[in-house]
Amino acid sequence: MLRIGLIGDYNPAVIAHQAIPLALQLAQEHTGLALESEWLATESIGDDSVVREFHGLWCVPASPYRSEDGVLLAIKFARENARPFLGTCGGFQHLVLEYARNVLGWCDAEHGEISPNAERAVIAPLACALVDVSDAVRFAAGSRIAGIYQSAESHEGYHCNFGLNPAFSSALVSGPLRATAFDSTGEVRAVELDAHPFYVGTLFQPERAALTGKLPPLVEGFVRACGRFTAASS
Repeated sequence: MLRIGLIGDYNPAVIAHQAIPLALQLAQEHTGLALESEWLATESIGDDSVVREFHGLWCVPASPYRSEDGVLLAIKFARENARPFLGTCGGFQHLVLEYARNVLGWCDAEHGEISPNAERAVIAPLACALVDVSDAVRFAAGSRIAGIYQSAESHEGYHCNFGLNPAFSSALVSGPLRATAFDSTGEVRAVELDAHPFYVGTLFQPERAALTGKLPPLVEGFVRACGRFTAASS
């Protein structure tokens, strides 16, 4: 049985939180991999022991989280321990923040929603808010996400006001963290980490497809990665 930890503060009014269990159920039915998921309130994550028992971690939308430290601890654990990780919307934003602080050494890196006056706000307000809209995203050739979708592009839903700050994007995605999806203007909409079994963050919310009965390819890919992790560690 795969155990997937959902990093976030559950709110039944959040559309993405309604969609995630449906997406995981569709992935289970399609892959044949039995799974169970557990919501992990961010303030409950005080050390690695809280997340270590899970075969995969999904940092879900609806930030700001009650505990930024708890979220960043979980993301760091997944990155350093080759644990399958998916971050959508707020999860994407905090993946970038954790990478900036702990890999690039930018101790002053901040999230613009929490610290709007920070000099190094690696996450900043979008030039055009993406609240309950959908848009085309183009995938980088040869990327993990392109392979999962088996397509050069997709149409995805959003509910966010913050994204990667263009002032810092070149430095953030010029190393092992790579930009792998873009909108029509070239703005980064997904990243993934090289040399990691599965470490993907998307500003869009692929789980929303499940609300119409469609299996989100990225959720299926994440569940399959959790299955491979389980097989390798057993």
